[in-house]
Parts: sequence; C-alpha cells; structure tokens
Amino acid sequence: MKAALRLLAILLLAVITLQVYFAGRILMMRWIAPESTTFERSEIWRLALEQHQVLWAQRWVDGDRLSRQLKRAVIASEDSTFVDHGGVDWDAVEKAYAKNEKAEARAEARAERNPRARAAPPPAKIVGGSTISQQLAKNLFLSGERHFIRKGQELLITLMLEALLDKDRILTLYLNHVEWGEGVFGAEAAAHHYFRESAAQLGPFESARLAVMLPAPKRFEKRPNSPYVLGRSAVIVARMPAVELP
Repeated sequence: MKAALRLLAILLLAVITLQVYFAGRILMMRWIAPESTTFERSEIWRLALEQHQVLWAQRWVDGDRLSRQLKRAVIASEDSTFVDHGGVDWDAVEKAYAKNEKAEARAEARAERNPRARAAPPPAKIVGGSTISQQLAKNLFLSGERHFIRKGQELLITLMLEALLDKDRILTLYLNHVEWGEGVFGAEAAAHHYFRESAAQLGPFESARLAVMLPAPKRFEKRPNSPYVLGRSAVIVARMPAVELP
C-alpha cells in the first residue's frame, strides 16, 4: 500500500510539474514569440523522412502587421464566438457532436443496405467544434493523437492560454503558426505563397480564401481555386463585417 501511495504521489507531482511548465511557457508568450510549435517540429521530421528535404516557409509578424480582414475572416470561419467564450464554445461542441452522430448513423444505414460497405473503415468525424484557443493549445504543445488524456490536457492548456494571455495575443500566435499548406506556416508565409504579397496587404476575399483552407490546408492547397473554396469564401466575406475583433 505504501509503495502504491508513493507511486501515486510521484505521478501527481509529475502532472503538476508538467502543468507548471506549460503555464510558464505560455506566460513567456506574452512578450516572446515561440520559434516553433510541437506540430511544426513533427511536420519538419515527417518531411525530412518522407521527402528527404524540408521545404519550409514561415516568418513571424506582429499583430499590427496582420490584416484586420484576415483576422475577421478566420474568426468568421473558425470560431465566431472567439471574443466571448472562455476557451471552449460548448454550444459548438454540442452541435458538432450531434452532426457527427447523424453522419455515423447515415453510414451505418448505408452499410445495412450494402453489406460490402461493412468492410470499409468507419467515417471520419466531419465536424470538430474546436475553438481557435483549443487549436492553438494543441499545435503549441501536443501530439496529433486522439484520446481522453490528450483531450484533457488540451483543455487545461486552453484554459491557461485564456487566463494568461489576452485574446489579441492568442489570435496573433494562432495566425503566425497555423498550417496553410505543406511546409507553409503562418499568415505571412501563406500570403506570399498564394498571393505574392504580405499578410498586411490581404484584402477581404483573399483573407476569406485563406480562412476557408484552415480545416484541411494540405487538401485545399492542391485546388485553391476550387468551386467549394470560392463559394465558401463568398459566404465568409458576407459574414466578416459583423465580426468583432479583440
């Protein structure tokens, strides 16, 4: 029993130490921009292994050098309640869960009608419901694995981000490190890659096109002018005037 209690105490101390480490790193981000994220480093490693080269584009720019149109477009597309929630949009999570349940039910119904479909892999979740803060938490520190412990850690880091940084800084960090294509990270690199201009120069429609790519940047990179991207961009442009910036 004593050995078990000692082990439990060591594990608890390790967990607390890890949280203090994350909090310290986040607090430093008030003033010091992180050079890279866990997700970016994993992508560098993947590119090096698979392609034996790392074609990389990223450059940090301060928040006042990011187009306000881009900020509006990303909030309109990814997290419409960004300025109001405390890190998690529970209504969006509930809606995402309901949509995913319906998608799985439809897939099961198709499998009942077509026995061959039973051998197919289960459908991927179609809606995530993650806020900008949650996406930043995951990209900064966590792996891409999906399990209960990782989601719990993501929630804790998200709450730390919201407690230690203001919304403008969270958005600036997100826009400077989010993926916009294979080896393309951050708004400045994306603006140059797709439009040959700086992130400060992006107009409404260009900003909307970049925002639409965020859920699946590697897929949309192959067809940046597809009918879906252009149509969805028009919807985002229409929503942008109503977006409140932090």
